[in-house]
Amino acid sequence: MSECNGMTDRVKEILQQYQTETPGIVTNLARLLAHGRLGGTGRLVILPVDQGFEHGPARSFAANASGYDPHYHFGLGIDAGCNAYAAPLGFLEAGATTFAGQIPLILKLNNNDSLSETKDPNAAITGSVKDALRLGCSAIGYTIYPGSAHSQEMYQHLREIAQEAKSYGLAVVVWSYPRGSHLSKQGETAIDVVAYAAQIAAQLGAHIIKVKMPSDHIEQAAAKKVYEAEKIPITTPADRVRHVVQSAFNGRRIVIFSGGAKEEDQKIFDEVRAIRDGGGFGSIIGRNSFQRAKPQALEFLGKVMKIYAGEE
Repeated sequence: MSECNGMTDRVKEILQQYQTETPGIVTNLARLLAHGRLGGTGRLVILPVDQGFEHGPARSFAANASGYDPHYHFGLGIDAGCNAYAAPLGFLEAGATTFAGQIPLILKLNNNDSLSETKDPNAAITGSVKDALRLGCSAIGYTIYPGSAHSQEMYQHLREIAQEAKSYGLAVVVWSYPRGSHLSKQGETAIDVVAYAAQIAAQLGAHIIKVKMPSDHIEQAAAKKVYEAEKIPITTPADRVRHVVQSAFNGRRIVIFSGGAKEEDQKIFDEVRAIRDGGGFGSIIGRNSFQRAKPQALEFLGKVMKIYAGEE
C-alpha cells in the first residue's frame, strides 16, 4: 500500500469518485480522510457539537460541565484523533485561532432551536461560506429536513450555498434528517425514508451525507410494494446500511451515520460494526462523546475507531 501523509490507496480510490470536482474540493476531502487515528483507512469519525444551539446548554452540557467551554470540544476532537470537528459559528470562532491547523473544521451553516419546535421544522442560516473560509474550514455543513413543509425552501438554500462553497473549494456535508407532519415518528428512521434522504442529499450535490441509522420499518406504502417485490435485503442493520450507501449513488458519495442521543456503549459499538460491515464510511458522534468525562470519552472514541479499523 502506497501512502504519503494518509494518502493511501483506499483514500485515492474514494477520491476518484469526486474527479469531476475542483482540485480544492478534492484536497479538502483528502484532508478529512487523511487526518486522525483513522487517517488513510477510508473511514471517518467526526465530532459534531451543534447540540447547544439545537437542544439548549443544560440538555447538552450539564452531564459533563466541561462541555460548556468551546475549547473543550476542540481538545476532545484533537486528543481522540477524530477526522474533523463540526460546530456552528460561535463555537468555531471561539477556538479556531487557538487550535489552528490541529484538526479539520466543518462550519455548520444552519441551525434550529428547540424553543421553536414544530412538526414541520426549518433551520435558520447562521453562518456564511466566507465565515468558513475565514476560519480555515475544510467544509461547510447544512441540515435539510426531507418531509418537512419547508423542505423545498431548504433545498433551494442548500443549492445556492453549496454552489458558493464549491466555487471556493470547500467540501459540502449535508445532514439529511427526515422529519415533518407527513411522517410518523417511526417513519423518521424507516429504511425507505432514510435511503430516500440520502438520495436527496446526493442529488443536491453533497460530498458527504449524514443520516440516522435506519430501522427495518417501511413508511411509504408504494415503497413497501417495491421492497417486497424486489426482495431488497433489509433484515439486519448491516443490510440496511448497505442499502442506504447504495442509494447515495451506489457508494460514490461518502455516507456517515449519526450517533444520536446518548445510548449504552454496547448498542453504539454494535451499530458501528453494522456500519463497517455494511460499507458505511463512518460515524458522526456528538452526545455519546462529549456527555461523558474526557478520559471515558477518549476510551469510548478509541474503541469506535478500533472497530472501524478492523482491530475489534
